[in-house]
Amino acid sequence: MERVNVNSFVGVIVFVGCLMIKRGVFVGRFQPFHLGHLEAVKDVFNEVDELVIVIGSAQRSHDIDDPFTAGERLVMVRMALKEAGIDYGRVWVVPVADVDLHVMWVSALEGYTPKFDVVYSNEPLTRRLFVEAGYEVKTIRFHKRKVYSSTEIREIMLKGQSWEEFVPQNVAEFIKEIDGVGRIRALSKSDKL
Repeated sequence: MERVNVNSFVGVIVFVGCLMIKRGVFVGRFQPFHLGHLEAVKDVFNEVDELVIVIGSAQRSHDIDDPFTAGERLVMVRMALKEAGIDYGRVWVVPVADVDLHVMWVSALEGYTPKFDVVYSNEPLTRRLFVEAGYEVKTIRFHKRKVYSSTEIREIMLKGQSWEEFVPQNVAEFIKEIDGVGRIRALSKSDKL
């Protein structure tokens, strides 16, 4: 009878198991993280085992287009995923700052994230940069795009209209806790008379 080295066999199983994991990247600014983003994450999880959610433009905050800090956006993403019952063990949330040279941005992002197989984005520049870097890039299905848009949600906040229905409940509570609407309104003002 031939003897089998069990340790070698177990090592092969572990190695093969690691190769079978398909990991995707979803890049967004998430200013704020809304229900459309959440539905996109759910869609992507139908195709990958693990997901790296990249909080883009991480250095930006406290301006009208980017009112929330990277840390605040990280909290929003985490709260939304928890509320939706998404296994956080399958997710990395990684803030990545912009790079002044677009051709260097993908390399910078790769330095902050675990290795990934596929990129999910609808943003034209992001798509182009990853395609040129040799990645498979897939389009994300839009979910009520005219309703679920961070730009539109910020506009609604500015007008004093109800915005809570466009974001997960925990995210709405967090934005209220940090006075996010007050911040957006203050940032929209001018010092000109």
